[in-house]
Amino acid sequence: MTFEAVQACATHIKTQFKGAIPKVAMVLGSGLNDLADTVENATVFSYADLPGFPKPTVQGHAGRMLIGTLEGKPVICMQGRAHAYEGHPEEKLGYAVRVLWALGVKTLVLTNAAGSLDEAAGPGSLMAITDHINFAGVNPLVGVNDDRFGVRFPDMSEAWNKALTDVFFQCANKLGLKLHRGVYLMAKGPNFETPAEIRAFRTMGANAVGMSTVPECLVARHVGMKVCGISSITNYAAGMVAGELTHHETMEYGAKAAVDLDKLLRAFIQEVG
Repeated sequence: MTFEAVQACATHIKTQFKGAIPKVAMVLGSGLNDLADTVENATVFSYADLPGFPKPTVQGHAGRMLIGTLEGKPVICMQGRAHAYEGHPEEKLGYAVRVLWALGVKTLVLTNAAGSLDEAAGPGSLMAITDHINFAGVNPLVGVNDDRFGVRFPDMSEAWNKALTDVFFQCANKLGLKLHRGVYLMAKGPNFETPAEIRAFRTMGANAVGMSTVPECLVARHVGMKVCGISSITNYAAGMVAGELTHHETMEYGAKAAVDLDKLLRAFIQEVG
């Protein structure tokens, strides 16, 4: 994933989109297709048509970039993402984020579907990500560093921007929505975690677990973008309740959480857009 490749992809997009590129981008996880479909005056790019873009293979990830307006504010919506468990090389997990940076995006909003390790945050609820634990063993910054992207050893003291996270809570209060806060832990997947792993993760201080998002945050911070994020809680993690975990359950409760997340993201873009 060279600097030149990233710039070439950004140039391809700029030649197709006639207008000022938005400064805010959202990566929409499972269950948020409906929000992307309401982007107005959208110029739509299939990931398959964007040079170098990895192609998502997971149900619920459409694989499209939409550039337009949401609630009258300019925004880029990324409809789907690449995951490490799909077999993509580490460096590819951050390619889309670097292209967004090359386009001029300054603020990145990351969303995902996650399992709850917090008994107070059940399926269908929302959690603002305040920090993360990278337990996946993957990092898109591994390899020779190109200083044109960022420094060799980027600081992660505030990986998740506190001021932007506060905006989420202000919006949630205005909407009358309950918004939890917590630490997101990334596991590689694709299997769901074991009860023993969940007990360990809770001991480590994690509040939610998923299989994405952290690589995008790492790359965004490397290039100097501000990052904030929300997890849609789709299930209690393994061992917390009886029964097996399924992707169908993730999609079902992700859709329920998406109703509130849709409202929250719309309010957020009105504040920061």
